[in-house]
Amino acid sequence: MGFLNAKLNLTDDQKTQFKAMLQKEHPAMKMLMAQQHQIDLQLRQYVEGNYDEAKVQALAQQKAQLQTQLTVAETRIHSQMYQLLTPDQQSQFKQMEANRETRMQSHMNRQAPPVEPEQ
Repeated sequence: MGFLNAKLNLTDDQKTQFKAMLQKEHPAMKMLMAQQHQIDLQLRQYVEGNYDEAKVQALAQQKAQLQTQLTVAETRIHSQMYQLLTPDQQSQFKQMEANRETRMQSHMNRQAPPVEPEQ
């Protein structure tokens, strides 16, 4: 929230509302992230031990379901936060997102340096 506050000059009321919203959502988000972490730990055993395609497939599906839940929750939170912004702040936020997207595209378009052949 500090980043948004610095860039968008949030009012005290907005800060209070954002904080309350984040505190309300935190336990559910924390649980989903912990579940995802546990799946990652289980997947690691198939990297470091005997690979089992069926078990990895099942864990990957569980992870995909958790990622879906996380994405829905994050989007809901971001939407609620966006609605609390003034029209000027919303415009600033859109510009910040456009700038971020431009940086991401620039980064993705960079070519990796050529790999030198081993001698």
